[in-house]
Amino acid sequence: MNTITINGQTIELTDSDSNNDSDKPLLWFVRENLELTGTKFGCGVGMCGACTVHVDGYPTRSCITPVSSVLGKSITTIEGLSEDNDHPLQQAWVEHQVPQCGYCQSGQIMTAAALLENNPTPSDEDINNAMNVICRCGTHQRIRKGIKAASEALIASSD
Repeated sequence: MNTITINGQTIELTDSDSNNDSDKPLLWFVRENLELTGTKFGCGVGMCGACTVHVDGYPTRSCITPVSSVLGKSITTIEGLSEDNDHPLQQAWVEHQVPQCGYCQSGQIMTAAALLENNPTPSDEDINNAMNVICRCGTHQRIRKGIKAASEALIASSD
C-alpha cells in the first residue's frame, strides 16, 4: 500500500488512487482529494511558487510534482504549518500587513518557513535569494520585514 503523510496524518492511497492519481500533480491531490485549499494554483509550470509546499522539509512546487514522486514522504501544506495560524511567520504577516491580494502568500510563507528552518537569521541577501515566489502586488519589502520579525520571534521563543 502506498502512503503519503500530509500535515502529520498518514494517508493510504487505495489501488484506485494509485492508478488514477499517481501522475496527478500533488497540488490537485491536496486540493481536490483532501480539500486543503490553502495551497494555490498559479502558473502551472513551477515558476511562480504560489503552490509551494514542503516535501520532507524542502520547499517544493506542488503543481509540477506528481503524487507518485512523494509516496512515503512527509508533506506540509500551509494548513499544517500551525494548528491555530500562530506560526511566527503567520503572525508577522498580519502584523506587517504583508499580503495585498494574498494569492501568493501561502507559497511565500511556506518558502519563508523553509528558509528560517535552515537559516534562522537570514540577511537581506539570503532572503532575496531564497524567496523566489512571484508577488505581482510588489510586497517584497513587507515580506522581508515579516521574515525578519518572524526570525526574531523564533529566536526569542527558543531562549
